[in-house]
Amino acid sequence: MREQLTESDVKKIQEEIEYRKLVVRKEAIEAVKEARAHGDLSENFEYHAAKKDKNINESRIRYLERMLKTANVITDHSKADEVGLDKTVEVYCEDDDETETYRIVTSVRGNSLSGLISIESPLGKALMGHKVGDRVYIKVNDQFGYYVEIRSISEASGEEEDQIRKF
Repeated sequence: MREQLTESDVKKIQEEIEYRKLVVRKEAIEAVKEARAHGDLSENFEYHAAKKDKNINESRIRYLERMLKTANVITDHSKADEVGLDKTVEVYCEDDDETETYRIVTSVRGNSLSGLISIESPLGKALMGHKVGDRVYIKVNDQFGYYVEIRSISEASGEEEDQIRKF
């Protein structure tokens, strides 16, 4: 499946790849060399741990490069008063009588525990394109769904951007 990424996502992934190649890779190779100098490799825990860390970093680089190669770069075409990508939405959940705040993001950055809702999730799909005051039905599956009312929509602040986890 092709990941949907924004230009910002692509930039962050490229930065992580560069960091891993220039900094982490160098440190990992140095750690392997140092551990190798300790002698017998068959019983050298430090050597095996350093080698494993190096391989994890290389796997991560390959994963991110593959993601960029196959990604579908998307842009948000929503109006200022509509729910769209990278916007913060406050919704009132009728069933729970609670107000929740979410940020709509791409699937790669989605993290529901942090309030980052993917545009591919049932909630994200249902909210896209709606405006303040709209009552939206969120279909979870064939037998269950619930209604929410959109209370506010705002652009993401710089502080929210900083809270987004690295890829």
